[in-house]
Amino acid sequence: MRITRLDISGLRRFDAVSLAPGPSLNLLTGDNGAGKTSVLEAMHLMAYGRSFRGRVRDGLIRQDVPALEIFVEWEEAGGRIRKAGLRHTGAVWQGRLDGADVTQLGELCAALAVVTFEPGSHDLVTGGAENRRRLLDWGLFHVEPDFLRVWRRYARALKQRNALLKAGGRTAELDGWEHELAESGEAITRSRETYLAQWQPRLTAEAGTLAPALGIEQLTLQPGWRRDELNLSDALLLARQRDLATGFTSVGPHRADWRIGFTGIPGRDALSRGQAKLTALALLLSQARLHAGLAGEWPVIALDDLASELDRAHRARVVDDLVATGAQVFVTGTDAPEALLAHTGSLVHIHVEEGRLRPEGQAR
Repeated sequence: MRITRLDISGLRRFDAVSLAPGPSLNLLTGDNGAGKTSVLEAMHLMAYGRSFRGRVRDGLIRQDVPALEIFVEWEEAGGRIRKAGLRHTGAVWQGRLDGADVTQLGELCAALAVVTFEPGSHDLVTGGAENRRRLLDWGLFHVEPDFLRVWRRYARALKQRNALLKAGGRTAELDGWEHELAESGEAITRSRETYLAQWQPRLTAEAGTLAPALGIEQLTLQPGWRRDELNLSDALLLARQRDLATGFTSVGPHRADWRIGFTGIPGRDALSRGQAKLTALALLLSQARLHAGLAGEWPVIALDDLASELDRAHRARVVDDLVATGAQVFVTGTDAPEALLAHTGSLVHIHVEEGRLRPEGQAR
C-alpha cells in the first residue's frame, strides 16, 4: 500500500498543500511548529477517524476556515488505485471513498492502513485500555472482512441497552438487546483471541530485536467479563441489577483489555519511559508485519520525530528493516536522521516551512 497523492486543506497551519510522496522512504524536515507532524496527522485522521493528538474539534481545524479537508490517493499491492476524501467541521463530517459517499466513518478507516509511531505511543503500553482495544480492533477491521459489521451490531445493541438501563427498562426489552450483545460480543471476543494469537510470535521476534532485556513473549486477552466462568449472556443477566442502578453496561467486549507478558521485569508498571516507547514500537511494527502477512501488503508506516524518540542504534535498525520490506515510510524530524543517509537513493526529502511543502530533492 503506497500513498501517491495527499492534499490537505484547513488543517492546523496548512491553508492548502499537496504532496506526491515517493514509494519508499519519505523524509519531512522543518523547524518545530512548521507543520511536519500535521502531514502525518492528516494520514492518520483518514485511517483512524481521529488525530493522534486529540479530537478534530480541539484545535485541529485552522482558525480562519469552517472545516478541514483531506484527500488521499493510494495504490494497493495488486495495482488497484483507490481514492478517499474527508471533510470535517469538528462536529459534522462528510466522506467519499472511490467516488461514492460513505455513511460510516469506519468505511474510510477500513480502507487505508497507516501505522503511526509518535511521541504519545507509549500510552499503548502504560495508558488506559481504550487505546489498546482500538489498536487491536484496527488490525481486525483490515484483515477480517466481517468484523466491522459485527462490531457495529455490538455497538448498536450496547447503545440501546444503556438507554434502557437509564430509563429503567422492562425485562423483555432488556432480554432482546442482551441476546444481541451476547451473540455479537462472543464473536468479537473470538476474533480478538485469534488475532492476538497470530500477533504474539511476531511481537516476540520484534521485541527480541528492539528490547531483548524486557523478555516480551505473551499477549493475553482480558475479555471484559469472567469468561472462564460465564458466557456473556449469563454475565449480562447477572450484572443487570447493578447496571440498572448505574445506568450503563458493566460487562462485555467494550470493557476488554489485553496484557503484555514480560519475563525481564515484574510488569508494565516497572517500565521506564524509554522501555515503554520501545515496547510500543515493537507492538506497532509487529502488527504491521502481521498485517502484511494477512492482507498481502504492508501498511503505510509513519514515524514522527524519530530522532527524539529513539537512540542512534535503534533508529538505524528500524529504518534499515523497514526499507528492506518495501513498505512506504514517512519520517519527520528537525534534521535528517543519520539512519536515513544509507538510503539516499530511495529517499524523497520534503522541507516543511510555515505551512508550506518544498521538495528538497527526489530520487530518480
